[in-house]
Amino acid sequence: MGGTPDLSRLIYLDYAATTPVDPRVLDAMRPYFAERFGNPGSVHQFGQSARAAVDEARAAVAHLIGALPKEIVFTSGATEANNAAIFGAVYARGVPDRHVITAATEHHAVLEPCRWLEAHGVSVTVLPVDRHGIVDPDAVRRAIRPETVLVSVMHGNNEIGTLGPVAEIAAIAREHGVPFHTDATQSAGIVPIDVKALGVDLLSLSAHKRYGPKGIGALYVRTGVQIEPFQHGGSQERGRRGGTENVPAIVGFGEAARIALASMADEAARLAGLRERLSAGLAAIDGARLNGHPTRRLPGIVNASFAASDSESLLLALDLEGIAASSGSACTSGSLEPSHVIAALGVPPSFAAGTLRFSLGRWTTLEEIDAMLEALPRILATIRRAAAGRR
Repeated sequence: MGGTPDLSRLIYLDYAATTPVDPRVLDAMRPYFAERFGNPGSVHQFGQSARAAVDEARAAVAHLIGALPKEIVFTSGATEANNAAIFGAVYARGVPDRHVITAATEHHAVLEPCRWLEAHGVSVTVLPVDRHGIVDPDAVRRAIRPETVLVSVMHGNNEIGTLGPVAEIAAIAREHGVPFHTDATQSAGIVPIDVKALGVDLLSLSAHKRYGPKGIGALYVRTGVQIEPFQHGGSQERGRRGGTENVPAIVGFGEAARIALASMADEAARLAGLRERLSAGLAAIDGARLNGHPTRRLPGIVNASFAASDSESLLLALDLEGIAASSGSACTSGSLEPSHVIAALGVPPSFAAGTLRFSLGRWTTLEEIDAMLEALPRILATIRRAAAGRR
């Protein structure tokens, strides 16, 4: 029987899927599993100690995005936050005719709730994007109807790293009195976000994309915005989400938010330098095509498509070399079909089938980037020779 692999010896280039918990985050969480185990809803000292920790974490997450603590609703992750925003906004409008606007490159945690709503009588408009993954704000303006109850367009794309024109679209939505939601799961803590400056009403984020624990996220709900509670039970989260708070995870989220805010500028600059090294190396490979906006992009994501190849073979071969990457969102990693994001960009099928996403993070090194750039051309050549031999 094989033993547990030594993952510390491998190269991890899939930070957009998830990140390792920062040791400082883990240290902050430890006391709340045992010594400080109280329920935040209890009135005794055990409970009030937990309540104070939750309040401190809420303030830290709010500070990360320029919000007020009372505007933060803790959830089980970004998927729940997206669902809570979409269903909450739709069902807060108790009218028979309702309409939602979103975009073709959204995460499935936005697209699938919209599809469910459409199957249950809500009209949904899915807007196209340009070849860089940008939604045209004027297309949003044209799509708004009197019955539109929500516009949802993501802040930073999880597959190609493109940053959307969120402030422009939010302003258009506000002109028409329509709530605006953005999924900032990939961008919060990586690039500066100020919810007031952006003009958003609802914003989703998650801890495990930013060196915090899995199973905890948050939804920003601007003061005055009405959403129907998505999860009913107790009066937790100001009555907006029932259920006993996951105190250790919330504490970890708060610490991760504090670290992200303090290190954001330096970390983004370092990642952007590594990204440019990686992008240049990939672009030099025969039959390569870079995807996403060339400048309006997150610092740590590079997406490329390779002609005469396929993602599955590339990923398996890279893994054998000790290099972890992905073909797109981790939520759809079992699919062999080209990503819906890549399809929306209009990438030719001959390239789309061989798409890889490399995402960099806090512990990525220049040596790791160079090792991947040394391995990938060899792997591609082998796969292409094998494919040519089968023809």
